[in-house]
Order: sequence, then C-alpha cells, then structure tokens
Amino acid sequence: MRFAFKTSPQSTTWDAMLQVWRAADDIEIFESGWTSDHFYPTHSADPALPRLEGWITLTALAQATSRLRMGTLVTGIHYRHPAVLANMAATLDVVSGGRLELGLGTGWNQEESSAYGIELGTPKERSDRFEEACEVITGLLSRETTTFRGSYYELTGARCNPKPVQRPHPPLCIGGSGEKRTLRTAARFAQHWNFDSGTVGQFIRARDVLHQHCADVRRDPAEILLSSQVRFNGDPAATAATAAELGEAGAELAIVYLPPPYTPAVLEPLATALGQLP
Repeated sequence: MRFAFKTSPQSTTWDAMLQVWRAADDIEIFESGWTSDHFYPTHSADPALPRLEGWITLTALAQATSRLRMGTLVTGIHYRHPAVLANMAATLDVVSGGRLELGLGTGWNQEESSAYGIELGTPKERSDRFEEACEVITGLLSRETTTFRGSYYELTGARCNPKPVQRPHPPLCIGGSGEKRTLRTAARFAQHWNFDSGTVGQFIRARDVLHQHCADVRRDPAEILLSSQVRFNGDPAATAATAAELGEAGAELAIVYLPPPYTPAVLEPLATALGQLP
C-alpha cells in the first residue's frame, strides 16, 4: 500500500502548513501531499474562520518542495471555467516539474456558492456540467486545439500552451461516490478515484459500482488507482490499522487527513506506524 497526507488550508497559517510539507518532502513513505479547494471553511459552524485559496497555496508548496506529488482533493468544477482550470493545471505541472495530480469533483458547498453568486445547480446539472468539464480539460491538456459544443461549455479551436510535463496530461483524480453519475464519469476519465470518507463497506460498494461502470464503457479498472482518505485522530497505530483495513478492501493509496493545528512532529510517528504495515 502507498501513503500520502492531506492538509486543508483552513484554520491554520501559511507557516504551519509550509513546515509540514517541507518535513514530509524528506519522508519517503509519503508519496504525495494534498490540499482542499474551497473559499469558505468546511465542516465548521464559523464561516469567518481563515481559509487560504487552494491553488495558490499548492503552487507555493510546489516551490517549497522537490519530491512530493501534489493535488487538491478536490476542485469543484463550478468554481472556474474548465478552460481556465486547464491552463492553471498545465502551468502548475510545468513549474512543479511534472508533479501535479489534478483533483476534480462536481462541487457541493451551497453556502460559499450562494455567497459568491456562483451557480451550483441541481445534482443532475452538476453531474452534466462535470462530465462536460472533464472532456474539455482533457482535450485542452492533450490536443493542439479543442472544439467542443455542450450545454454548459463551448470552445472553438481553443489552445492551451505550454502543455503539461506529464503526457497526455496529469492524472485526473476524481473524488466522490455518486453511483449513477460521478463513478460513471470516473470510469470514463479518471486515472485515480478517491473515496472521501465512510466505512470500509461503503468503500467496497463504491469500488464495485466503479468497476461495473468500467465494464460498461470497456475500460480496464486496473487503469484507475483507488485511494481513500483516512482521518488522523492523533493515534498513529489506529490510523495505520484503518489504512490496513481499506488496503485489504482494495484501496491502493491511503491519504491521511491531518487535523489542525498542523505540526511536523506528527509525521515521523505516523510514518513509522504506516511503514510497519505489510
């Protein structure tokens, strides 16, 4: 099993996040680091808590590290036009030396969407828009020009240059467990699927649905990396045990979600516990 960590840029300072990422860059067992991409604090009753913007933070972290792969878990597609996001992704892949994992999702946070006047839409509209966006983004990142006509996006001979270092494009990590649409979109476009949170049984069910969608579109499910987030509660051994259960269920990458306040002191004990897994 492989391992990563996640630090949401919320209820923290830049210096605290930076210290964790710099320390993790020197700990080989952590192959990647992840942030989240929102504008309001999530899972909090206080909307005034500080939150750094995800992509700017990730770009700065790319310059502060040399080894870690990196991405957002995940970017709600309605925040930015997919052509803009494709250019952002290509540039970050270039400046990071080909270390970007492109995390994408349908979006869900009604509070921040309403506050900013960004239309979130119904579940069906989100899914339709997301599927179009994945097609737009992969086209722009991999082809010289892209022409697309959809219900939400239209592109005519559109270019994205320079291209990313990783070809045909950085791995698309699709997050979410919606059985009818999100997992179907993952079967079509993803190189990596992320299970956010839930029981091992829920992971297994989502995995099986994803694999059925792969069969329906004639995609080899082995082409899609399976990962799950694992909440860290301060006990490295318990976190490792949870990761092991998910690994037995088919998860190939455990992304340990660190809670604030962030400190690099948690990394070595966590790495030791994870390193003892078979």
